[in-house]
Amino acid sequence: MMGHAGMAATAVRYLRAVGSPTAAVRPVDPLPPPELRCVRDDERPPVDPAEFRRVLGHFASGVTVIATVDGTGPTGFACQSFASLSLDPPLVAFMVARTSTTWPRIARAGVFCVNVLGAHQGELCRAFAVSGSRRPDKFAGVRYEPSPVTGSPRLADVPAWIDCAVHAVHTGGDHLVVVGRVRALGTEESAARSGPLLFHRGSFGEFTALP
Repeated sequence: MMGHAGMAATAVRYLRAVGSPTAAVRPVDPLPPPELRCVRDDERPPVDPAEFRRVLGHFASGVTVIATVDGTGPTGFACQSFASLSLDPPLVAFMVARTSTTWPRIARAGVFCVNVLGAHQGELCRAFAVSGSRRPDKFAGVRYEPSPVTGSPRLADVPAWIDCAVHAVHTGGDHLVVVGRVRALGTEESAARSGPLLFHRGSFGEFTALP
């Protein structure tokens, strides 16, 4: 049976082949943007990207760091597009831009750890939000240990973590939808006391419970 890394690599090769006229690309190259068809005169024009971001920014979300280790070391990226997907089997999902240089490394490894960030970790989030092409070693000075099953980076002092294997990859416009099969998970109660790090309308914030 094909392993998780093999399945993920096959998915990446397929997505590259259908998304670009040139299928022979280096394993760490980002995926090309999808081709967009023209809008006919009788069709409504597409949504303005700036307006799309402005409106969707009203949806508050938590923030995670998706991390893995491949043959060249640890890597990861900040991700707010994360959600639980299924209880049986236990599945989670995250969305990543096709232009990401981190995603091909995650696909090559076939495993990843979702690190749910706490309210005290805004600077850590900003460090992982930088493009890998601008900051190749995002783990410089970052404390972590291997997750129990896949060995992916489990960051220190995170309120919660989810250790996963790549289960499926789907196209979603200019993003990919990555489904992970949960292999292990846990919480750190001392870190959880500060509450989650939240992202809303371009800014970080904290959670306050209603009375």
